[in-house]
Formats: sequence, structure tokens, C-alpha cells
Amino acid sequence: MTENARPRPLLRTVVGEALRRHRQEQQRTLAEVAREACVSVQYLSEVERGRKEPSSEILAAVCDALQIDLSELVVEVGQELAFDRVPAEVVRLRLASITSIAPAPMAPPAPRSSTTMLMAA
Repeated sequence: MTENARPRPLLRTVVGEALRRHRQEQQRTLAEVAREACVSVQYLSEVERGRKEPSSEILAAVCDALQIDLSELVVEVGQELAFDRVPAEVVRLRLASITSIAPAPMAPPAPRSSTTMLMAA
């Protein structure tokens, strides 16, 4: 990592932020959502703060309680991670001249039989 590069955010942090954002947009309390998702208020709070890494079952339950699709949450989190990502260094490659590459010799045709064989390179 270079001096100016920020550390990449943890997945659990971005997931927690997204869940909290959805809950707050709905003007719902931690207690309401936790009760519907069948998790403790403390646990949901820790998930929202990025301190706990929830299982897929917990994420699905919280998404159901928030009435959002798990797939929507995953896409939203993926977009945030992609946007926050430090740009990669660009590596330029020189193209080889196509004329300098000799074609591979052709194999003689195989004798025909009732068995068909498919070969891939």
C-alpha cells in the first residue's frame, strides 16, 4: 500500500452501514428490527457498527425485517466497495506482431469411425 492509499474498508463495516442506513430511512428502532429478525438488540447494534460479521442467515433475517432483498443489499455493498476501492496501477503491455508468429502445423485428418471425439485447445 502506498503512503497516500487509504486502507480498504472491511466487508462487515460496509454491510453494517448499509443496514443502519436502511433502518434509519424507515425511521425504525434497533429494537423493532431486532425483534422481527429474532436477534438481540446488542447483536444487531454490533452488526450495524461493523463489529460483528453476520452469517448469511442473520443477514437474510435482518433484510426480511427491513423488507429489502438480500440481493439488493449485496449489490449496494458491492457498489460501495467498488467505488471506495483504490485505483489499481495500470500496466501497459506491448502487442507482439502477429506476422512473427508461425502457425502451428496441421495434423493429418483422422480416419473416420463411428466414434466422435471433441478436442479443445
